[in-house]
Amino acid sequence: MMKAITFNINDLVRENVATLKPYSSARDEFKDFDKDMVFLDANENPFDNGVNRYPDPQQRDLKEVLAKQKRVYSGQILLGNGSDEVLDLIFRAFCEPKVDNIITLPPTYGMYKVLAATNDVENREVLLSKDFEPRVEETLNMANKNSKLLFLCSPNNPTGNSFSAVCIQRLLNGFNGLVVIDEAYIDFAENESWVSKLSDYPNLIVTQTLSKAYGLAGIRLGICYASKEIIAILNKIKAPYNVNELTQQRALERIADMSAVRKEVSKIIKEREGLVKALQEVNFIEEIFPTDANFVLARVDDANKRYEQLVQKGVVVRNRSTQPLCEQTLRFTVGTPEENKRLINALKEIV
Repeated sequence: MMKAITFNINDLVRENVATLKPYSSARDEFKDFDKDMVFLDANENPFDNGVNRYPDPQQRDLKEVLAKQKRVYSGQILLGNGSDEVLDLIFRAFCEPKVDNIITLPPTYGMYKVLAATNDVENREVLLSKDFEPRVEETLNMANKNSKLLFLCSPNNPTGNSFSAVCIQRLLNGFNGLVVIDEAYIDFAENESWVSKLSDYPNLIVTQTLSKAYGLAGIRLGICYASKEIIAILNKIKAPYNVNELTQQRALERIADMSAVRKEVSKIIKEREGLVKALQEVNFIEEIFPTDANFVLARVDDANKRYEQLVQKGVVVRNRSTQPLCEQTLRFTVGTPEENKRLINALKEIV
């Protein structure tokens, strides 16, 4: 479905960013770093130890592989030091402090609110429905001329569900700013990634991560997919060497073996199904919410009490009761078969 309204990214970018001349590093000016050359341009230590040289500031090799896998152009990809850096760059490129606002749909990923406060940008909240779906009309009515970003976490954290495609399409068509779809958990869902819709919606940004399905939380690698125009703006303000050499190497190794990634994802989904069945047998669990992620959210009789009881038995889960619409809930990450058995046994012992 094509976007009906006229969209111009230059109407959204901050004036100081639009006129900014980005910093040019040594590796930006001479790009053929793989050639057999004598490099005396970057004031590096010349003694080779594997990491004595600055990394590729544009992570070209990594982007090339990702572009082929996702069927996009490498110019539509920005990589960051975790998704949080990517999200912060979006704020800094498009939101004028003390002037602009964003819209978030709680319960959702808490960093959107933190980043709004950090960048001195108003955060307008519209609660999800009782079924944890976006309330489209209320969301669009909350927007004004200074609403620059709308954040949709799908599959959502902490609820686990994917948002209706119809709802997302309506928001993409009706919101005059940028719609950021956070797909940190997309690999555990059956629905298609919104990366495939980038050409249909010029105001669409999709963020993903290697922290969840790829098992690389420790290397901090976040991915942003968007139009070439949006990526070019973000590239202007990113730090020159924001993704280090070790992260790039480890990421390349992992995404080159997608069969291993898919096997792990399949095992997690199978374990998730078994965990849901086991939770249904626990008498103090009152409701189990549908999930497309690598975790299960459940409502219990007394979240604080059950959390402490599990900790005493050596199992740490997440108490999400402080989040809107999530009163008396615990979030269970899907672990290995052995870890899940330990959780289930602990729940049975508590009963």
